[in-house]
Parts: sequence; structure tokens; C-alpha cells
Amino acid sequence: MYIKKKIGRAVYIIDGVRTPFLKATGIGPFSAADLAVNAGRSLLARYSFSPQNIDQLILGCAMPGPDEANIARIVALRLGCGLRVPAWTVMRNCASGLQALDSAANDIALGRSEMVLAGGTEAMSHTPLLYNRNMVEWFANWSSKQPRGMRGFGRRAAMLAQLGKFEFMSPVIALLRGLTDPTVGINMGQTAENLAYDFEISRHKMDAFSTLSHQRAATAWQRNEFAEVEPIFANNGEVFTQDNGIRADSSIEKLAKLKPYFDKKFGNVTPGNSSQITDGACMLLLASEDAVKNHNLPVLGRVIDVEWAALDPAKMGLGPIHATIPLMRRNKLKTHHIGYWEINEAFAAQVLSCLTAWDDQQFCNKHFGMHSCFESIDRARLNVRGGAIAIGHPIGASGARIVLQLLRQLKASNEKLGIASLCIGGGQGGAMLVENISKESL
Repeated sequence: MYIKKKIGRAVYIIDGVRTPFLKATGIGPFSAADLAVNAGRSLLARYSFSPQNIDQLILGCAMPGPDEANIARIVALRLGCGLRVPAWTVMRNCASGLQALDSAANDIALGRSEMVLAGGTEAMSHTPLLYNRNMVEWFANWSSKQPRGMRGFGRRAAMLAQLGKFEFMSPVIALLRGLTDPTVGINMGQTAENLAYDFEISRHKMDAFSTLSHQRAATAWQRNEFAEVEPIFANNGEVFTQDNGIRADSSIEKLAKLKPYFDKKFGNVTPGNSSQITDGACMLLLASEDAVKNHNLPVLGRVIDVEWAALDPAKMGLGPIHATIPLMRRNKLKTHHIGYWEINEAFAAQVLSCLTAWDDQQFCNKHFGMHSCFESIDRARLNVRGGAIAIGHPIGASGARIVLQLLRQLKASNEKLGIASLCIGGGQGGAMLVENISKESL
């Protein structure tokens, strides 16, 4: 099935590279900028054009470091794109990398760019500890002008005595705060517990899904199906060649021994059936048809359409369904038209709830006015090379990673269409429809 482009020029994805995704165990050896530079450098080195020939660089990143303001510009300069190539950073939580691709595609479709380097990066292990509000106010008071003499000395002595109190010295863990929704007051794991309850997803089903994710990712590495992953070298000479969070020996029995983490008394969501806290980057090169011909570029696939959706933050894990169903209906697609699917594995409960909702007539009618559901998604065609539970979920990078992984699977299997989707903290969802297309068909 061939789908005509909606408006503007066609947008092609040329190629992509990602770093190994490294599980956070302490502070990792790479900053978010380091990771993106490593991925971007490996990608650009494959082609004869100069980095200064790209029109812009767009990078998704949810938690850049304090020295990485507008991290995209830092990465562009470090890649040798020169002073005149603009770069900008996007942030849409877990879908920041997908947003970067969408933004790049829009500019190419509108004729404002010919070639764009886009993707995402995250060094979650570098997320800082923060002073709490009491401590910040203490510093502000300490820095303010003090009266001279013993009175001023006494005040400072009293302030110093406050530092022993727990409410002053207790740090704010920025990662946990960032993964908590302030509007509903619960963290992402608790939203997964909500879905598990609503859709009756058992602990056994979660652990079985997670085991399969690890098995598929391990098998993909054994079959050399992750050729998009390029090694990275730390300053101490250590080299990283593969994702290091994959557990080939994972089993339902082993995962069953882990205790619930987000709802310790009644919950079923554990670290073992959740995505991993990970460092990593993924960069893709997007181009117009003119750029493909002018630079003699290969073609990995074509961006057809993108959909963004919003929903209750407490049920944010259903975001892929809220984005994918409108995308399918707008493009007049049926389930059997889609060769492969990627749903980012934030939590096993979340993906399983999406699959259940997809088949739920009452849900489809309530939210989309549908009198009948789409045909069920074949799980043998979903996340076939493993997902974030095994590979990891560096927030800014995952959206780019699943699109690249999907396109490579479509190419390897000679399937035509695929959809990559993510849930997004804050109650959103994103989905991208891509097509496996060859350069000869342009």
C-alpha cells in the first residue's frame, strides 16, 4: 500500500546511529552532549558532505546538565557544523527525540531545510541532587546584608545552627522529581499501577512481557541486528560496544522475586518490569529529495505522518493509543497494513494496557467514537528487537531510537509501513508513521 504525502515535500530518513545504552550505575562516564556528539560524529563520518552542509541540528533532551544550556548548539559546534548552522533543543519528556524528528520533518516539508541532523540524548545518571527550598532560602538569607557587630554575629551563629536540621539538609533528587507529575501528584510508576488496575494486568503478565523484551534484545544482538549501534570510548580508555542493561538469562521466576517499588503494599510494578534508567543518544539524518540526489544519499525510509495526543496525566501510559488511532484513521489504515510496531516500553503494565485498550470496544467508542475496534495488534510484530525494559530508556533519546529500530526492521523484513509510538509524562502520546522506501523509487 502506497500513501501519498499530505502537504509539502517528501521527507526521507537517510540513516541513523545510536550509542550503546548504558544502565545508570553511579555517575556515567559521558555527559548528554558527549553521547550526542559520539552518535552524530559516527553518522556524519559515513558521508562525504561537510557537517557545515546541514541546515540545522535539532536535539531532544529532557534533562541537560547545568553546562548544557541549549545542548543542541553545543553538540552542533562540537561536531564541526560551524558557526552558521543553527541548532535548537526540544523537550517533550519521553518523546523529546520523536519531537526533534517531527520538527526536522516539518522544516524539510515546508522547504525551509534540505538536510537536518536530529535525534535525542540523555545522561540520566548525571541528573543532579538539588537543594530543597528551605536550604535555598537559607542561602539567600545568608547572602543578604547583615548588621555589623555582635548582633550580626549572633544572627549568623543562629543560622549556622539551623544546618543540622533535616528539613534543611535533605536533598531533592531531581530525577525522581522530574518523573513525578505535579498536577496529579504521582510518579510515572504509579500511573502504570493505575493502568494495571484498570485493565486487570497481572504481575505474571508484566514479568512475562519483560522477560520477552530481554530475550528479544539479546537475540537481536546475537544476530547482529543492531548495526546502528557504534562503540563509544570513555576518557579512561574504557570502550562500550553494546547495551549493558540486557539480561539474556532473565526469566519470569527471577523477576517474580523483585518487590513492588511504586506501591509497595498493593502494587505489581517493579524495577524488573519497568524501563531502566539509562544514558544514551540516537541521531538521524533527514533530507529532502533534492538533497538525496545532490549528495547521492541512501534512503532508509520516509516520514509519512505524525500525531500528538493528550489525555489524563494519571493515565499517561495510554498515550500511544490516543496518538495511534487518529493517525491510522487519518491515513485510512487497517491493522494489517502495518508491518511492524514499536511502543516504547516505559512499563510492561503500560504497553499491555495499550494492547488491551486497543481491543476494548467500550474504550474505543468512548474515546474515539468508534463502533468497532481495529483488528488486534500481532505481538509477534511488536518490539521485535526488544524494548526499553531491556535496552533502556534515556528519556530524550528513546523517540529517535524506536523510529530508527523500526525502519531497520522494516528494511530487513521487506515490510512497507510501521508505526512508532510513546507515552509521555504529563499525559500525552506521540506516534510516527513511516514507510520503507528505496532510493530507486524516488
